Amino acid sequence: MTGDLTAALVTAAATAVASGDLPGDGGLGSHPGLASGTWRPVPAEAGGGPGSYATTLPFVLARRLGMGPGRVAGVLAAGLRSASGDTGIGDVSVTGGGYLSITVTPDALARLAARIAEAGPGCARSPALHGVRVTAPSDARLGAARDWPDAWQRLTAELTGLMAGAAGADVTWTPAAPGDRTGGPVAEAIAYAGEDAVRFALSRLASGVPQPPGADLDRRVMAAQHLGNPAYAVRYAHAHAASALRQAADLGLPGPDAERFQPHLLAHPSEQVLLDAMSWLPERVAGAARRRQPQVIAAYLEELASRYFSWQEACPVMLPGAVPPRPADPRSGGGPPAGGELIQARLQLASAARTVLGTGLRLLGIAAPRRM
Repeated sequence: MTGDLTAALVTAAATAVASGDLPGDGGLGSHPGLASGTWRPVPAEAGGGPGSYATTLPFVLARRLGMGPGRVAGVLAAGLRSASGDTGIGDVSVTGGGYLSITVTPDALARLAARIAEAGPGCARSPALHGVRVTAPSDARLGAARDWPDAWQRLTAELTGLMAGAAGADVTWTPAAPGDRTGGPVAEAIAYAGEDAVRFALSRLASGVPQPPGADLDRRVMAAQHLGNPAYAVRYAHAHAASALRQAADLGLPGPDAERFQPHLLAHPSEQVLLDAMSWLPERVAGAARRRQPQVIAAYLEELASRYFSWQEACPVMLPGAVPPRPADPRSGGGPPAGGELIQARLQLASAARTVLGTGLRLLGIAAPRRM
């Protein structure tokens, strides 16, 4: 979604240049990547909610153009308002002397469900790091690490490459990290809990491994199969979404279909909250790559899984023992089965959630299970 809003800002800047409201190329003409890293959710106390995005871009442009940020923000806001019908933008405001806050319509946010599912792994991509060169090992070889700090450094190097590639960087992959150890604490944890669990536990650490290692790196904690274990919860959320789609197919229900999808049906607060969370993936990936912080993606996936489970509690896609919706009354002129539109819309959202969770897991080098 921030990519769409950035494109709208580029158009607004070009329009302002043509009208003489901004000088030169408007500061954005050939530098749309300037907006990367400037987007934040609008705080709740400032009226924010699902589909609300704030950017400090006017401050960046103001320095380039020699203008006041409030003036730049006002010009861009006017351009966005004039094109709001084509962009899905519902409201634009300027606050704090130059902060630009944009809220998209609920339908525009809901349409992400179809767009994400169609994009597949590309839903994480952005041009944020275009032109940046990164070198990374093709495989961290965690089992060969001499200790936990070494494993964390190896994994951070590998994951930075994966995230940077998704953010548009030119990544040079080097041979796997060196080492031929076959024992040690990391190898033992992998043998006990599995490499995916170890990878997730390490990726959550913000600043290396404390000494001595904390409970998060206890192999029994990493192997625990309950929702209190973040590695399990995220993978289970992906498997749950895959299971809902599989169950619907077994019942003969039509699967996600962008042409039949009716975004206005995804209006429940839990659905809008989930859609909002999914909309931030490219921005989170770019920021994590820029700062070499895979913990940003791990934390994002934990939050996304939590929002997915909250949605399923409020609006389950498929209930145990579910049966296909009753056929439409032929006197109504045909059309989809009664209740089928809502089920199809929720299947579309489940497909999008599966896509985002799976893409995020793969950016951490972790398999996305279809069954658990």
